[in-house]
Amino acid sequence: MSFTIPPSPPARPNRCQLFGPGSRPELFEKLASSEADVINIDLEDSVSPADKAQARANTIKAINEIAWGKKTLSVRINGLDTEFWYKDVVDLMEQTNGRLDLIMIPKAGVAADLYAVDALVSSIELARKSEKRIGFEAIIETAMGFANVNAIAAASKRLQSLHLGAADFAASMGMQTTGIGGTQEGYYALPPKDAEGPRAPAYGDVWHSVVSAIVAACRVNGVLPVEGPFGDFSDDDGFVAQARRVATMGMVGKWAIHPKQVALANSVFTPSEKQVTEAREILNAMEEATRTGQGATTYKGRLIDIASIKQAEVIVKQAEMMGV
Repeated sequence: MSFTIPPSPPARPNRCQLFGPGSRPELFEKLASSEADVINIDLEDSVSPADKAQARANTIKAINEIAWGKKTLSVRINGLDTEFWYKDVVDLMEQTNGRLDLIMIPKAGVAADLYAVDALVSSIELARKSEKRIGFEAIIETAMGFANVNAIAAASKRLQSLHLGAADFAASMGMQTTGIGGTQEGYYALPPKDAEGPRAPAYGDVWHSVVSAIVAACRVNGVLPVEGPFGDFSDDDGFVAQARRVATMGMVGKWAIHPKQVALANSVFTPSEKQVTEAREILNAMEEATRTGQGATTYKGRLIDIASIKQAEVIVKQAEMMGV
């Protein structure tokens, strides 16, 4: 273990983030009553330029008036290359009543993008003598963001989560796909030409490298890694498969762009009863080994050591946060 110990990520559930456009206020109550851990009201991609001002006003009204319960409440602002973002930040900070938790920054390309928003937010908090400190989320959805992911993850103490935006990422990288997340038809390999049997294609995960980079950058900096949207909300199996892949790689949650995806995300990112029971048994076994002076022990025929303990502690902590 390095002498440098990474900070811990925020201790809150982040299994599913349900998105709704700021231009559709009739959806806000449904967002609030959903089973998603995080609600994101969107002022960016899902809102046309002509509707930006009204969507911002709708969002501020909803933050102040709707009962959001214990949900983490976030607003995705417009990109820093637009004329809308500064007004998004100023109005959200100055006209809401303290219920807003996070601001999501889209298309983060360099660390200075977060610095710019942080400077504006900090000035407003100072001027208003705010007791609550607003947190940040940021999305990696460009080649520049991918190249600078480590610097972005370390750019602001406000940053709580870092996300993959697959659609814009694919466009920025020049990928030959129009699908948002999931398996891509052209990304496959064939068995050797002289191998026995049919040459059935084996599909790989085209998002593996950027997911891995985001997870590593987050874990080093105490930030939650979260997977973005799965575009085909009629494909439940595809959503679950994608969610399981990124969960296996270390991500803690996934976006929902349709209410039906909330339960799917929660099912994948909530530890099962079996996993929680096993994790607690591992901790108990190691506690007994420590009490008797042993540095390691076995559990169901497997070696249990300090690394096993850390894995078990993560599962138990998640279960406690989620009430499992």
